[in-house]
Amino acid sequence: MTDSAKDDGFVVFDHVQKSYDGEILVVKDLNLSIGRGEFLTMLGPSGSGKTTCLMMLAGFETATHGDIRLGGKPINNIPPHKRGIGMVFQNYALFPHMTIAENLSFPLEVRKIGKSDREAKVKRALDMVEMGDFGGRRPAQLSGGQQQRVALARALVFEPELVLMDEPLGALDKQLREKMQFEITHLAHSLGITVVYVTHDQTEALTMSDRVAVFDDGRIQQIAPPDQLYEAPENSFVAQFIGENNTMEGTIEEIKNGVALVKLDSGGMIDAKPINVSKAGERTRVSIRPERVEYNRDRLSPDAHTLKAEVLEFIYMGDIFRTRLRVGGNDEFIVKTRNAPDQRRLTPGETIEIGWMPDDCRALDA
Repeated sequence: MTDSAKDDGFVVFDHVQKSYDGEILVVKDLNLSIGRGEFLTMLGPSGSGKTTCLMMLAGFETATHGDIRLGGKPINNIPPHKRGIGMVFQNYALFPHMTIAENLSFPLEVRKIGKSDREAKVKRALDMVEMGDFGGRRPAQLSGGQQQRVALARALVFEPELVLMDEPLGALDKQLREKMQFEITHLAHSLGITVVYVTHDQTEALTMSDRVAVFDDGRIQQIAPPDQLYEAPENSFVAQFIGENNTMEGTIEEIKNGVALVKLDSGGMIDAKPINVSKAGERTRVSIRPERVEYNRDRLSPDAHTLKAEVLEFIYMGDIFRTRLRVGGNDEFIVKTRNAPDQRRLTPGETIEIGWMPDDCRALDA
């Protein structure tokens, strides 16, 4: 996103803090700008502050300090129902005594929209989520996936510019979850709405978002598009939290020509890209993704540093092979390789040499 897009952010958190007891900050000086039409996911472990941020934006919590702006206007003192924001929760929050059509009509009645307009909007919203034939049913007569679709339609029925989603797919089984991820993303982009989505599921965040904000301890640790977040984590927390990751502890020997030479605690030297280390003698935790580890020497430069590895376990997973190695005393070093016709299957007990491109291995904070 360009700087100009950031400047006229549709949703802006400006030096926002939140404390429930006046002492401990659960959100610490948050600055965040979300562009109109952007799908932004707040990702982080429990207690990291992501849901609190969503609730402040919705109006269910008040910021202790700082401003939240929507479309350029401060909304700190505007009640939730007057913010014009759609909400989708994990528990759906459908009224059990109302039909599906009545559930969708309710937010329109609150906004004093006439009967014929209401009926047209309800029909359009139900058709959007492929639930047009279910208007006369009650929530208890629907499956979990259908209820989730209705909750989504209800959030969209009054055509809000901003929709907030809090773990909306948490109660669904894996297959349905994955289907709904694509449906929600497609719907958001085709309607041009802005979505702020909260989850602790990294795959969901990477699959659905334009950008992901990774939260920990009340702060954003990194905000970036999914590919950048996965391939270029800026610190050890992000590297560990997003996707699978091999780590090794060591000390920087030297940094030269953009490559850090790292002496591992277990012995052995490796090449890495220095990220938040700057000089010899510094402690580092190096991070390498399982799919970027090579044991085919032809794919490495002749002067690449390599490590001895013992194969402990080979797991066939269909599209990929997952191999667990012992590397420098670490028994949980994972290598993932594509199931290709020419791919060699490693055998438990054999010893191999592994290496990687220096750009794929990142020297991070210890």
